[in-house]
Amino acid sequence: MPSRIEPCVATLVDKPPKGPNWGLEIKWDGYRLAVHIEAEHLRIITRGGYNWTDRFPAIVAEARRLGVQTAILDGEAVVLDDQGRSDFGMLQRALGRRPAAHDARKIILYVFDLLYLDGRDLRRLPQRERRRLLESIVSGRTGAIRLSEEVEADGDAFFRVVCAHGLEGIVAKYREKAYRSGRRPEWLKIKCVRSDSFLIVGFEPSSVPGAIGRLLLAAKSGNALVYVGGVGTGFTHKMSIELRKLLESIVTKAPAVNLKRKNAVFTKPLFVAEIEYRAWTDEGKLRHPSFKGIRERADDAGVYLFDG
Repeated sequence: MPSRIEPCVATLVDKPPKGPNWGLEIKWDGYRLAVHIEAEHLRIITRGGYNWTDRFPAIVAEARRLGVQTAILDGEAVVLDDQGRSDFGMLQRALGRRPAAHDARKIILYVFDLLYLDGRDLRRLPQRERRRLLESIVSGRTGAIRLSEEVEADGDAFFRVVCAHGLEGIVAKYREKAYRSGRRPEWLKIKCVRSDSFLIVGFEPSSVPGAIGRLLLAAKSGNALVYVGGVGTGFTHKMSIELRKLLESIVTKAPAVNLKRKNAVFTKPLFVAEIEYRAWTDEGKLRHPSFKGIRERADDAGVYLFDG
């Protein structure tokens, strides 16, 4: 059984694909996880390869009840709001990250692929066959591990319905393809609103004492970081104060980006912000960004890679 499998990552496209060979699912807004089940040894591995088993006790407990000897499940950990929509900010709080906190037992793993089962590596099987085996294990479960349902529908129609309900988007998977690691064209994602992860490299103080006016953000560019603009919406006043306390503990005199701004307070790039935005400007800055959540950089595999 592999100790780790680099995940298959969907390619972002503008429109859903056509044809009956594409399986359609909701795109969940959370943390990509792989659950490795081996006898008494169970591990939960992040997209970046970190062992976060102790952060998901409810998922661990549910995985032990699946009735399999060995398996690798591929899925997304989420927290659902009152309307059943995945909420990235609520997930961060459930994981105990500041600001505030929620109950970690509310975290659900929506599983969408099965890579290994009872001594057999399934990655060479077509997606439709891996899906059939996955359904035999998790279909109908309503606990901390659930099946990410496939929807039989026209892609354009499904996408419109998903966006109308305030969800992040959809994922389309080609049913005849094997599982291959890395960003692949056989998995496609179509977003209602763009969202990506960016490193926090500083902030601008608010006119309100003790609060933040804007977070300063950066993307990766090779081994360097590139400033992509600031975000001043999406957080409450209370959250703004807590964010400032958090960032003031990592202030630095050596900015991580080439930026001169009179009122800026620069910080070490130790935290990642999840940001929703409309598009990119011609100058390479985020257009209409909104803050969704914060996490530590320990797992920064998803930080936006800027290609200029």
